[in-house]
Amino acid sequence: MYLCHMKLNVRDRVREHLLEEMLKGNLHLGKTINLAALSRQMGVSVTPIREALTQLQQAHIIRAIPNRGFVVAELDDKEAADLYNLVASLEVMAIENSEFSEADIQALKSQQALFEQAGNAIERIQADLEFHRLLTNGYDNQLALQILNDLKTRLFFYERAFTADDSFYNATDNQHDAIIAAIEEDNVPTASLLLKMNWMLILNYIQKKLTE
Repeated sequence: MYLCHMKLNVRDRVREHLLEEMLKGNLHLGKTINLAALSRQMGVSVTPIREALTQLQQAHIIRAIPNRGFVVAELDDKEAADLYNLVASLEVMAIENSEFSEADIQALKSQQALFEQAGNAIERIQADLEFHRLLTNGYDNQLALQILNDLKTRLFFYERAFTADDSFYNATDNQHDAIIAAIEEDNVPTASLLLKMNWMLILNYIQKKLTE
């Protein structure tokens, strides 16, 4: 039992490491993940690495390609629609089942300021994702929050590829501010609607870019 627990921890540690590397922009679309190099880097055997990669494959973050191994999956219009709609639905469900304290609202405002001050595209995307994490952090459903975390790791690749335009983010700035204002007024239906609109704005922009 203890050995199984240790094995699970190693697999999860590898999985979290890979997710962090993706969110830092160190793993790119189509890039093959070198199992031997990762094994040496992390000081673990190849077995938990394969298990972690299989989990990420099931979450559609990476793909297994015969004779090549595991690669970060390419972008797809249908996947984008499924991904953004699912994230929007889960986040709406989360805020509809959360309570926001004054400290929570202040944290959102502080994070929004960091989002507006971001110096480059990756910093801006990471600040945006952190804003949404704080928005849903009060939801007492750890499974849903874990699913959201996995989905947003995949979502990161879409945003990094297509949302470097500062003018695009002006619209999301306004929506973030409106979401915070609705939460301050304890107007959850309006906050939910604005949140859904926020994700659909990004989806529409990305779908347009994918089909250009």
